[in-house]
Amino acid sequence: MREFRWLTANAIPPHPDLRDCGWTLLDCTRETDECMGVALASGMTPRLWLEFLARHGRLARRLMLLVGVDDAVDRARMLRLGFGEVTGADIALPELDARARRLAELEDTLPRYRRLGRLSLDLLAREAFVDERALGLHPREFGLLWRLADTPGRPVSQESLVKDVWRMGFVPETNSLAVHVSRLRGKLNTAGLEGLVETAPSGGYCLVPADNLMRTAVAL
Repeated sequence: MREFRWLTANAIPPHPDLRDCGWTLLDCTRETDECMGVALASGMTPRLWLEFLARHGRLARRLMLLVGVDDAVDRARMLRLGFGEVTGADIALPELDARARRLAELEDTLPRYRRLGRLSLDLLAREAFVDERALGLHPREFGLLWRLADTPGRPVSQESLVKDVWRMGFVPETNSLAVHVSRLRGKLNTAGLEGLVETAPSGGYCLVPADNLMRTAVAL
């Protein structure tokens, strides 16, 4: 079933109303992250954007469709920030329907869950669990953990982590990456997974494979 959530406070204008194409509008108060979100971006100020992202932080950006971004530079920026689809305000409903269908199909192709021993990751919830108990991760802490889980046992450079998690093309002259890694380690340590994230000799970071971590625990 094609389902979507309307993510902005105002009522749905006629031109982006996917219900006219057979979509079902879900109650935005429902605790579900497993459907596409549609938002009207025109007129959004920086303050409103911050409130918007805070309010809908659990919904993966890659499943969000933004309508009403008329400037091409702004559309490119939104896509670089990880939003799934961005269109102008004058898009015709049949085209919007086609783009929404393509975006909704990502739900079936994205790996939502990853499990490494006692640790499980939920991409759409942007949360990690140890023995089914949530760690309460900050979005960037989760992003780091998910990126490292792409290649367990193989180091990931600082440049790659900043590019993939911060969406930046250079390593900033701050210790933000190290701070987030330290906080992530602290939460993992509290959950009994000390040593899961190692610092690589090259300066990057590496996620210790679950079997290696278990052997270390037995040896201790």
